[in-house]
Amino acid sequence: MPNLHEVLIIGGGVIGLSIARELHKRGIRNIAIVERGDFGKEASFAAAGMLAPQVEADSDDDFFHFCLESNRIYGNFVGELLEETGIDAEFDEQGTLLIAFNEDDLVELKRRYEWQKKQGLRIELLDSSTVKRLEPFISPDALQALFFPDNCQVENRKLVLALKEYARLNRINLLANTEISDVLVDKGNIIAETRKNDRIQAKIVILAAGAFSSLIRINGMNLFKVKPIRGQMIAFHTSQRFFKHVIYSQRGYIVPRRDGRILVGATVEDVGFDKNVTKTGVDFLSQIGTEIAPALSNLNIDDKWAGLRPFVEDGLPIIGRILDFGNLFVATGHYRNGILLAPLTAKILADKITENVESKYLRKFSPERFL
Repeated sequence: MPNLHEVLIIGGGVIGLSIARELHKRGIRNIAIVERGDFGKEASFAAAGMLAPQVEADSDDDFFHFCLESNRIYGNFVGELLEETGIDAEFDEQGTLLIAFNEDDLVELKRRYEWQKKQGLRIELLDSSTVKRLEPFISPDALQALFFPDNCQVENRKLVLALKEYARLNRINLLANTEISDVLVDKGNIIAETRKNDRIQAKIVILAAGAFSSLIRINGMNLFKVKPIRGQMIAFHTSQRFFKHVIYSQRGYIVPRRDGRILVGATVEDVGFDKNVTKTGVDFLSQIGTEIAPALSNLNIDDKWAGLRPFVEDGLPIIGRILDFGNLFVATGHYRNGILLAPLTAKILADKITENVESKYLRKFSPERFL
């Protein structure tokens, strides 16, 4: 491996891998990605792969439009990856349902329907009989639903496999089990130091280490705080796909996969870097699943896991250049939307790095707001 890389990306999840691919497609070579463990085995592996900007949005703001714009380019993103690697990330365009089970849920459904309809977004209000016709296994307690035809899903683990395969096929250096402790900026070039005191030098460094980003010092300083938020999930398995759509309630969601798995998520827990699965968490998720579809109570839990989402104090991601540190960039803090925002995050950073094109999102989500 050369001593000096053109680009070094710290973090081998869906964000870091997507940035590497986009930079390579723009003509940059000699790219390396370092990952503290196995590639894609942190938040990217633990996610459920929903692409649901309209379901999860509470207001019409810049972040909502960032999510919408990334969602619009997702079909091309995964389609190109399939052509490039032969790996199908199972982009599913069946749409998403948000179900109301009580009066409070109905109030929220009406609020969301009205403001999104005014914005010209595709959204439909369904009565209970229509919901049950669409999803026969839904709870008989379902009162109404919103249908979001443009909110989809992707098999996040296969997406990561496709991005890793792109890197392998195009000779992007993948350095697993390499934990960076410090980034030193000195006279143009940047040096990343590992916990084993090895040094990796690069002209451009991108910090994309998710929930672990704050553990990496920059010239001896912790410049911003990214907090790990644990999300536990469970999965059932059936011989066939019982549900067509991703289905939300106000308390959680179920995600059906092509292979018959049904994912149920997710907890939101501020417990530091603890990735243990707990009985309390599993019981909570079981209640979410059976509220949406009581038939799930007849199934055994097939799998359970937890991941750490990267959360920033103002709820927004950190994307852009750290001005006082030369060619040091950040792409972290995507919280619950890392899978959704990967293609657009990669695009706006590649635009900046390769063509010096500024994006309104780089201004909005700049790390400078903390410095």
